[in-house]
Amino acid sequence: MGDKKISLVTGGAGFIGSHVADALLAAGHQTVVLDDLSGGFRENVGPGHIFVQGSVTDEALLDRIFAEHKFDYVYHLAAYAAEGLSHFIRKFNYENNLTGSINLINRAVRHDVKHFVFTSSIAVYGANQVPMTEDLAPLPKDPYGVAKYAVELDLKAAAEMFGLNYTVFRPHNVYGERQNHGDPYRNVLGIFVNNIMKGEPLPVFGDGLQTRAFSYVGDVAPYIAAAPDLPAARNEVFNIGADQAYTVRDLAERIAAAMGVKCDLKFLPARNEVVHAFSSHDKFNRAFSPGPQTGLDEGIKKMVECAKKLGPMSSGKFKNIELTRNMPPSWQRLTE
Repeated sequence: MGDKKISLVTGGAGFIGSHVADALLAAGHQTVVLDDLSGGFRENVGPGHIFVQGSVTDEALLDRIFAEHKFDYVYHLAAYAAEGLSHFIRKFNYENNLTGSINLINRAVRHDVKHFVFTSSIAVYGANQVPMTEDLAPLPKDPYGVAKYAVELDLKAAAEMFGLNYTVFRPHNVYGERQNHGDPYRNVLGIFVNNIMKGEPLPVFGDGLQTRAFSYVGDVAPYIAAAPDLPAARNEVFNIGADQAYTVRDLAERIAAAMGVKCDLKFLPARNEVVHAFSSHDKFNRAFSPGPQTGLDEGIKKMVECAKKLGPMSSGKFKNIELTRNMPPSWQRLTE
């Protein structure tokens, strides 16, 4: 393969991961996509990628592919990214999102990987002041955020002990083409789009005045892919995503308008979640000098066009629920 860079993309059949893998392929990398297809789809892995079906929790498989491919870079995007649900799947969350990540870090050190790129989350901030900045002390409010922050700390320790270079991104509320809109627990845009296609109302927890900055995947994935080539990104943590925050109600109205239907909301009891979560991207802008961001309406249009081609989706019941006490009733019904 000569001087071609070889990159591992975990979660590369998933939503953000498949876009990162494509960006790497376009930049001339040989890409190996590792995904267990628990949330992703084989169709998301286009021609040119080497696909391996499996999990980051499978240590024997990791040993084999690291020995076989001699990776230059590791892009770790595999995770079960359901913040609210993580309260009720604590063991599953830590095994997949924390232990699985440590399995990768160990092998990156053993095989002299040049750079490890990790997608964390603004969930690490918890109910911090907004806009959230990288110098805030993280105060994660759910096990998902706890796991993500633990991996961030472990990467910093691995850099100091073993010289493993890394970049951490904290994206938030990413949406766009290839999103799994059949998942009822996460990705509010996907849930809204799917419900409209099924002729069902849009579920809103509480009053719907929670604020989030919804980030188009095309404004996120290319920069994640480019991180190892940017000296200013080495051993740094960056918030990444959209600057403008919207309420969930406003989001619902915009999606309904894009799909040409009346906005029919179904209000559900409020759940235990951070009410206002959006971040500053000043540090990211200084390091990456990004282009203009995609507006929410434009991004929704692209997502809707893609989702309509696939039609309404459904996913099987989540089989790893460990606790049901205080679970939102709408979720509890999905486990019965």
